Amino acid sequence: MNRNEPPFTIGVEEEYLLIDKETRGLVVDPPKSFLGECEERCGSQVSTELLRSQIEIGTKVCANIQEVRADLSRLRRNIIEVADNHGLAPIASSTHPFSRWAEQKHTQKDRYESLTAEMQGAARRLVICGMHVHVGIEDDSLRIDLMNQLSYFLPHLLALSCSSPFWEGRDTGLKSYRLTIFDALPRTGLPERFTSYAEFQRHVNVLIDAGLIEDSTKIWWDLRPSGRFPTLETRIMDVCTRLEDAVSLAALLVCIMRMLYRLRCSNQRWRTYTPMLIRENRWRAMRYSFDEGLVDFAKGSVVPFETLLDEILVLVGEDAAALGCEAEVSGVRNILSRGTSAHRQLKAHELASASGSSPEECLRAVVDTLVEDTAHGV
Repeated sequence: MNRNEPPFTIGVEEEYLLIDKETRGLVVDPPKSFLGECEERCGSQVSTELLRSQIEIGTKVCANIQEVRADLSRLRRNIIEVADNHGLAPIASSTHPFSRWAEQKHTQKDRYESLTAEMQGAARRLVICGMHVHVGIEDDSLRIDLMNQLSYFLPHLLALSCSSPFWEGRDTGLKSYRLTIFDALPRTGLPERFTSYAEFQRHVNVLIDAGLIEDSTKIWWDLRPSGRFPTLETRIMDVCTRLEDAVSLAALLVCIMRMLYRLRCSNQRWRTYTPMLIRENRWRAMRYSFDEGLVDFAKGSVVPFETLLDEILVLVGEDAAALGCEAEVSGVRNILSRGTSAHRQLKAHELASASGSSPEECLRAVVDTLVEDTAHGV
């Protein structure tokens, strides 16, 4: 490449739900000592979330995907151990299979109180978790250019990360129900397109000057220039239940970004498609994950997801080699063969039902699968 190549550092944030190991339901009000013990082990890399039944972790700024794996593993392991001491367990799932949002309590923080007061019922339903991946892109203009092009790949990333098929005890028929909840908030969904960082900032300033938001952290698009760091932040993905899936998707994402940058250096670029078209693939990913394929816009037809993934992996092969993450990127194929968390949850429910378990027991079996998979490989 060249000496001005972005650092392509990586930071991953994951949100977990906390369950009672006896009932398998969400812990409405965890012991006050729980967070303190997590902070003793993880420092500022762990924090509260909107609901008391949630907790968030964030890796350090990682130079490569191997550091991401090590830090995510350490953080998950510590949360699991502290939770176990309290009879609890974290599940890396974007929704809980049966607990109800109306029974949850909000964390007492000014930011969360303000959000709830403004968003009302739309905020109170946010019993959802996601995975956010930051990639270091220091140049403001480059972040906007890559955001415009990367939007095309967002449905592909979502399809591989789905972990929210259940909501309040029911199979929703969607592999990622989470986004139906999150999309009720303003300033969500696919990002807008801008010709420059200055144009992006002018639009943000309109909302700030009108008193609608304090800063750009209140813009919750699927992909955005971070308001806190010199990064491009991808937010569309469900939280991955298995650690290896999270690592593989983070690796694939950073390789796609480097591929797009490499095209730019050769005076080329990925073709941009209208949000109308990309939204169709976004919906298909929410509904089916990878089961029914996505639209290949150039061909004008639905193409099997495996074919599309093979094409992407060829495109980023050079970048995976350059970034030293070939094994991690190729790991996305394991998601296709094993299934996403959503597939595994539905299978656990199906097996429990076939064995004669009651509806309540079937849902608890799903939670047990989530607990086991969240701890897998840490």
